[in-house]
Amino acid sequence: MDPYVYEGLVERLEAQSYRSPSAFRGKVILISSAAYMALFAVLLGLALLLYFGIQVAQENHRSIGLIRLAILSVMLLPLFFVVLRMFSLRLEPPKGHEIQRADAPKLFELLDQMRKKLKGPKIHHVLIDREYNAAIAQLPKFGLFGDHTNYLVLGLPYLMAAPPKEMLATIAHEYGHLCGGHGQLSARVYRQRKVFGALHEQVNAAADSSFINAGMASALNRFMPYYNAYTFVLSRQDEYEADRTASDLVGASANASGLIRDTLLGSWIRQEFWPRLFKQADMHAQPLFLPYTQMRSALNDSYDEWATSDRLRVAWQQKSDLHDTHPSMRDRVEATGKNYKLPSQVEVAAAEGMLGPLVVQLAEKFDLEWWEEERKTWETRNRYAQRSIARLHELCSLPLSSLKLQDLQERALLTAEFESPKAAKPILEHLLRQTGGPFPKAAYFYGRILLGENHDAGLDQLEAAAKNDRSLIEPAASAGYAYLLERQGEQAAQLWWAKVMPEQK
Repeated sequence: MDPYVYEGLVERLEAQSYRSPSAFRGKVILISSAAYMALFAVLLGLALLLYFGIQVAQENHRSIGLIRLAILSVMLLPLFFVVLRMFSLRLEPPKGHEIQRADAPKLFELLDQMRKKLKGPKIHHVLIDREYNAAIAQLPKFGLFGDHTNYLVLGLPYLMAAPPKEMLATIAHEYGHLCGGHGQLSARVYRQRKVFGALHEQVNAAADSSFINAGMASALNRFMPYYNAYTFVLSRQDEYEADRTASDLVGASANASGLIRDTLLGSWIRQEFWPRLFKQADMHAQPLFLPYTQMRSALNDSYDEWATSDRLRVAWQQKSDLHDTHPSMRDRVEATGKNYKLPSQVEVAAAEGMLGPLVVQLAEKFDLEWWEEERKTWETRNRYAQRSIARLHELCSLPLSSLKLQDLQERALLTAEFESPKAAKPILEHLLRQTGGPFPKAAYFYGRILLGENHDAGLDQLEAAAKNDRSLIEPAASAGYAYLLERQGEQAAQLWWAKVMPEQK
């Protein structure tokens, strides 16, 4: 289905879900049930076809019939087992350090109170992992059937950053996905989306192997866009329902504040904390500090960096898209009925109140795991950086006019990487004025520098880079898209994307 047609379908379905949530939910139940029935029908049809084929061949005692049946069986059995395997598909349980009631009695007491108030199912496992996130996963014990096991996963960085009330709002939101009729349906739809996605991929991969696989692939290609659209809108609707659960439990103010903190601080961690840590590899063979033992103080000290009006303004402008069932921060905050404002600085984080001494143990454990995973990457970067910095010093000892074009470009790019884009700008400008081009890499980096200074002329440089080096098409298109999306809106960004990547039209 064409992306624009799909977008229109989603918009129409969202309007239906707003007008009559119950009726729309009923439609999704029908589609979900029909999908299961279709799978059962495929299994039953294949089994009956094989059975009656054997009967006919045996009754007529025709060896040619048995040979044809054998050929047909070879063609059908892979599809039969693909569909059968879907019903026993096991989703991988989430990973993390499991804690018991004795490890964190305050946290488990809070979970007991929440469960009693919301009348929801039992949380069987509580895990702490290394992400800035919180989530609940519900896994069936036997593929799509049988009882379910519920996992609550709390990221240690998240617990180090959130005040207890906002943490409870987040957990209540996640737990709300499991409560009541809507929670059971959303959990089932989530699992079914996984199953049908896997089936769709496998059948499409085998579409050329037989006419039956081709027919099933064709049917799924027509069905899946509608199925995805309906279930996507339901999942989006469930996010608002879960937010209402959180607001009812802890209050709309705490819920709205938590949504804003999670967006701003989560972005800062991805864009600033981790890059700064890995930047140390340029000069040091080992980190000067390990992330998790220092994260609480780093998050506290960085408040004035991430909690700014500019960052909030940019985040507030972000719109909900079709690639994430979670609505945008703005849509979710507005749904709480509260005005947006910067969250206050945390005095006592949830980790301190809920986990106590366990925080230090988990931080040390996660630091060891992190260094074991990243050590080779770190050491490789350190060796590369030391060689590059030595080479940069060598090039900087010579006047620009004496450098060959290749060396001039190398100096510009190394300066941008190891000093600053600002320091590289005059060198790039000097290179781009020389004959003997084009210089697509230089144009790309120069374009990025100009966009960083809010100059639209950077778009021309990115376009030239993409035109002269195919490997730069996607990064150039992405850089221009992000720039225009923030300043001129989605339509201008889409037009730019289509211009640089014409095959995407």
